[in-house]
Amino acid sequence: MQFRKSYPSILFLAIALGATAARASQAPVPPATTVPKPTAQVTDELGRKVKVTTDVRRIVSLAPNLTETVYALGLQERLAGDTDYCDYPKEAAGKPHVGGPMSPSIEAIVALQPDLVLATTSINRVETVAALERVGIAVYVSDPHSVEGLLAGIRKIADITGASASGKSMVDDLQARLDSLHASLNGSTPCRVLFVVWSSPLISIGQGTFIADALKLAGAESVVKSTRNWPEMSLEEVIRLRPEYLVFARGHDDPDAGNLDALRKKPVYRDLKPVREGHVVSVSDSIDRPAPRMIDAIEALAHQLHPEVFAALRDDFGPRDWDSASWLPAKAGAKEGYLCGR
Repeated sequence: MQFRKSYPSILFLAIALGATAARASQAPVPPATTVPKPTAQVTDELGRKVKVTTDVRRIVSLAPNLTETVYALGLQERLAGDTDYCDYPKEAAGKPHVGGPMSPSIEAIVALQPDLVLATTSINRVETVAALERVGIAVYVSDPHSVEGLLAGIRKIADITGASASGKSMVDDLQARLDSLHASLNGSTPCRVLFVVWSSPLISIGQGTFIADALKLAGAESVVKSTRNWPEMSLEEVIRLRPEYLVFARGHDDPDAGNLDALRKKPVYRDLKPVREGHVVSVSDSIDRPAPRMIDAIEALAHQLHPEVFAALRDDFGPRDWDSASWLPAKAGAKEGYLCGR
């Protein structure tokens, strides 16, 4: 079992800060002594068979997207602990922390006496899962490759934590929003975009990532056709690929990322056609996290890349929710957007 290195911004920070701590945190831990509880066998997203108590009361989350999901399902009172990087919602910062996603303290996790630990291939290590298994702690591992997989994963987590009704309601709502977006964009030419994960070195996304799938749902396609998840690129290669838009996620490593004025002052960047024409988009960093808020980011990105579609809908049907949505800048892209592919 080899976990992918995903969740790019957090991953790079975790690698830089956590290598030494990772070695220390994986030290042998005495098995936890607990009173046996009724269990059921579930299959996680890696195909692992996991015995989970039928009454999950204490959860530890090892990734920010999983913490968001726990809160979205209304299970925050059962969240016994999370990681140093779990920053949404803000209440998550007040939970006991077990360290970073790449290097959590096994001792701290055991001390919280969880019924269930939630992990992900995106930013957690296989060694962490193995260490928890050795001390008898149930670990459910998510493995999102697409937005569809994200929604299925939410339903599965809801089912095993006794929140099936909440999970179904949430997923049905998120799917309805995606269906509505698909109907709105039907017939539109996808925008050719470069999604910038990291500025220095310049890292983008491969075709097999959940971000690439999110772009498609937003009416875009990545110009990068790499089979690697997070390919490193040169700006000269970007010029050759001729993207129509540059897309940056807020909360990026570079404070100037997505800042059009700053990009116009940078060598090579200023020569890129999207920068010259003002086709630089900044979207919420929730697009980096396979959690319910990713749908917000997909909708917001679609509005910025296809302003002509949503302007037409406003004209036909009058003001809708998107006009006042907190994630959508007023008339986003209405002045600088253009018809993609034309």
